[in-house]
Amino acid sequence: MQLLDASRELAIRPIWRLGFRPFFLFGTAFALLAVLIWLAALSGQVAWQPAGGWLAWHRHEMVFGFGGAVIAGFLLTAVQNWTGNPGLRGRSLAMLAMFWLTARLAWLMGAPLMLVIPLELAFLPVVAFVMGRSLWRVRQRGNYPVVVVLTLLAVADALVLWGLAAGDDALQRQGVLAALWLVAALMGLIGGRVIPFFTQRGLGRVQPVKARPRLDWSMLVGGVLLAASFASGLGLQPNPWLAGLCMLLGVGNLLRLARWYDAGIWHVTLLWPLHLAFAWLAVAPLGLAAWHLGILANPSLAQHALGVGAMGGLILAMIARVSLGHSGRPLEPPRAMGAAFALLNLGAAARVLLLPIAGSAALWLAAVCWAVAFALFLRHYAVLLCTPRVDGRPG
Repeated sequence: MQLLDASRELAIRPIWRLGFRPFFLFGTAFALLAVLIWLAALSGQVAWQPAGGWLAWHRHEMVFGFGGAVIAGFLLTAVQNWTGNPGLRGRSLAMLAMFWLTARLAWLMGAPLMLVIPLELAFLPVVAFVMGRSLWRVRQRGNYPVVVVLTLLAVADALVLWGLAAGDDALQRQGVLAALWLVAALMGLIGGRVIPFFTQRGLGRVQPVKARPRLDWSMLVGGVLLAASFASGLGLQPNPWLAGLCMLLGVGNLLRLARWYDAGIWHVTLLWPLHLAFAWLAVAPLGLAAWHLGILANPSLAQHALGVGAMGGLILAMIARVSLGHSGRPLEPPRAMGAAFALLNLGAAARVLLLPIAGSAALWLAAVCWAVAFALFLRHYAVLLCTPRVDGRPG
């Protein structure tokens, strides 16, 4: 275990002291701006085209831009707790964040692909390498699957970029959907650890929920297999075998959620959004199963249940808690965050449940709810992420 030199660490500008700081800040700001830009593009209010066009940009950036930033911030922070060794910080962290930011700008502004592709390809492999190196040093095998999923995400990103270079929209879609379900697998892995733990701590339970490793691992393997079906193109067509896999994933996540549930969560602002996000993580594969069986006409509804409800909801709930804990503050979020969590779930419901009925009105409602939710987070957390811990400790 490496010991931190407090004076040296405190000399680092606060935003570069730990991974959650820049990536939660930049990622949530991007989540807000990207949806507003997407709405402007749909309305014909934007004069330029990003690389690959607006649909390709929207698909890619909500998963790899927004999702990739927050995943990196969470894992680069968590690995310090997991291993007891210092996380990425200072100039190295700043350089990684600038790679991410430059790639976002290059893609959005329609830069030449010879610039966009290497910038985009650099980010996830570096995060996976940093994570893998830290875990290998202490031989922490239990977290190796995290590095495997990160590596697979990088492969999915490469598939999207291959499709972008070849002008092949199908390849791009395969890569993005594979990545989305890899993120789902990662959320199931991490959420399966932290949600019962946070629930136990938040409600003052004495006995933790008994672990079910076989169930947890089966959900991870099933999620990776589903992602592989999209990467291969098999998942883009209705398939009864994939319907069975999706049903197993949905029922398995519902079973996990039921084991963690306690009525007291509805009185704790930092708990109920976690449980609701995990509920969306069950709804999404069940919706996809319905599409594979011909019950649901549009698979996009299931994908958005995952992207908006599960990914967006879990990210917002997690970063609200992690930011408080790692800045030395009590785990009591600003009152406005309750409204932010509610708005995000309302937006998910509008995008998934109301869209077939209300059309564009539901789309606009979903986008506005998403934007306001992340604007509230930035309003109350941006300064926190850029200032030192209140207890004077490094980090």
